[in-house]
Amino acid sequence: MDYEGTHHPAGPYDGREPGRMPRKPGGAPVPRPAAPPPMPAHAPPASALEIWLRTPRAVDAPGIYGYGHTPRPEPDPDRLPARHLLGLAVLTALAAVFLWSLFLNGGDLAFRLVAAIIRVFLPYSWTHSAFFYTVFGYSGYVVVLFLLALLLGRKGQWREVWRRYLRPPLQSLWDKPEPGAAPEDGRPDLVQWPELREAGQYALADRLAAEVRSGRMNDVDHTRIRRAWAGVRADPARLGPFTDAVLSQGAAACGHPSGARDLPHRGAPHDLLGRQVRIGLGADDDRNPYQHRGSGIALDPTLLGTGLLAVGPPGSGKTRQVVRPVIESLCLQALAGQAAVVAVGPAGADLGPAAAFDVVISLADPGSRYDLDLYGGSTDPDAAAGTLAEALLDDRATDDGELRRAGTALGQLLGPFTAAHRRFPSVTELRELLDGAPLAYATLRDALGTAGAPGMVRELDARQRQVDRPGDIGPRLAERLALLERPAFAGFFDVTGRSRPFSMYALEHPLRVRIDLPERGHAEASRILARLVLAQFTAAVTARRDRSLFACLVLDDAAHTVTADAVRGMARLRSVNAGILLTLRTLDDVPEALRTALLGSIGCRMALSGVTTWDGKRFAEAWGTTWVETKDVTRTPDQSGGMLRRTFRAVRLLFTGVAVTTESITVRKVERERWSASDLAHSLPAGHAVLSLTTVAGEHAPPVLLDLRA
Repeated sequence: MDYEGTHHPAGPYDGREPGRMPRKPGGAPVPRPAAPPPMPAHAPPASALEIWLRTPRAVDAPGIYGYGHTPRPEPDPDRLPARHLLGLAVLTALAAVFLWSLFLNGGDLAFRLVAAIIRVFLPYSWTHSAFFYTVFGYSGYVVVLFLLALLLGRKGQWREVWRRYLRPPLQSLWDKPEPGAAPEDGRPDLVQWPELREAGQYALADRLAAEVRSGRMNDVDHTRIRRAWAGVRADPARLGPFTDAVLSQGAAACGHPSGARDLPHRGAPHDLLGRQVRIGLGADDDRNPYQHRGSGIALDPTLLGTGLLAVGPPGSGKTRQVVRPVIESLCLQALAGQAAVVAVGPAGADLGPAAAFDVVISLADPGSRYDLDLYGGSTDPDAAAGTLAEALLDDRATDDGELRRAGTALGQLLGPFTAAHRRFPSVTELRELLDGAPLAYATLRDALGTAGAPGMVRELDARQRQVDRPGDIGPRLAERLALLERPAFAGFFDVTGRSRPFSMYALEHPLRVRIDLPERGHAEASRILARLVLAQFTAAVTARRDRSLFACLVLDDAAHTVTADAVRGMARLRSVNAGILLTLRTLDDVPEALRTALLGSIGCRMALSGVTTWDGKRFAEAWGTTWVETKDVTRTPDQSGGMLRRTFRAVRLLFTGVAVTTESITVRKVERERWSASDLAHSLPAGHAVLSLTTVAGEHAPPVLLDLRA
């Protein structure tokens, strides 16, 4: 597909706030028709989409998977433990049985006494009838049972036992709703498209509701059409095309330019209404936040917008259980017109099938249909020089002065070259200029004279004078650029327009892009390209005019790609509706001077099982400390009692070897690390991870232990 034509600026994916729909001509409001008829008694079974739309959602803490989630009630400090409550109930029940048996055995005497007192006040004919004895006898049993239940039931907390253990299962049997039944708790019925009905578009709502009930619509279609309607509310001029598309195409209306309406395969649970993907289950651990225990843990753009860093050794599940589900979720959101994703990883990494992407760039593969723009699609020589300098410099070069010198050197060449040739230089041409080849400089100087740009000759002369000086950065950049001039990259990084280069500035459209890096045999070149993609992404998304789409870069194995300027760029992503996901085998792959800054600029941090204690120490410092309650037990020999008790204790010590001691317990609160380096390195089970979360709105969730395989 032609990615440059994926969407036009006035397409249905405008993310502006909805406005008011116009009224009918003459100012009269659109009349609301009668309520739809009730469902028949033997209605057909609900479709999968109906069940999905009508399932309640609740997110009571950052990272909670809201689909079908029931928030846990707040802990009650006065709540009795289960053993205490059940033991008390059994004890009072036994007491009630005992008292009832005593009453049955001695009940006749009590009845005679009460009956004698009643006969004094009632007529003889009433008190000596069979009816009197029957009513009075059974009433006595009822009164005694009532008193026993009232007194012992209150003492034994029978009401709490009923509320906690007996009523919930009975309610689940009695009040079990039918799958896909319309909500009765005040929530809008999304199957009926209430937003269209509120605007008076009943024909469109009925058409789409029929598509939902028939099963012809899926979750991607529903989300995509809702987003298209939001664009119509923002610009009422689009109402006509939107109406025609819905009435003629139904669920396929407002489709993605690729024509796809779903992914070839889904490997993780997704909820497009909440834009979430479930990656695991919160463990029932005392160190976990209360709301996350036993709840599904999910990622969404509000979390990825602050950045996610996952650190773990090979085989810990970074790619299969974190990266792949996130890419799937972002690709589904791209099909729904909500996001754009760029997935970068080594060739052969499990980032998803090629059919799930619109653009697949296989660098060093002659069969690749797309190319990577070395200059990121920029038309500004200085901006292109800055991103290229960041990529060519080694990740250990954290000196800002060195980065400025590299950017200046490249700018002194790119500016004159674009003025002379109206394009950027190829890899070979740029390398010759950085090496200071006299013929290359002479040719460029003549081209500047022919193009009528003599002012650029001064920039070129300044660069040529710098080449001859010792310590010039030009030869070093040329040496790094030579790694991209290998035969494997022949035909790539074309600047003449013969290939189909991809530019990060195309991320204003809902694109799905995968970039395969040739790590085998070209490891250093792959690192340069990864740094180039990272620099181009941060530069392009911050310069976007339309930021309605969430743009995300997923960089699998970001070893030796994090630079000082990249860390600063990551901190700016949350304010431009963009995010990033990085994975590392170890933090040692990041220069030591940048490790603290990287953890500080990333909002979500994940440590997977198998991390080293050195990595665990960095995470422990980033997560800080918390107050915990500790108990100190002190045991001292028991010296109490007289001679007889001491003799017995001495005999016991002689035969058992265990001295009789007394215990004293001291309870206090101390400040300790949430997760220590030793816990992260040695206590995490296989397939588990510890994840801390931060949203773009500033909400925080303490580190959560989650099972990635659940």
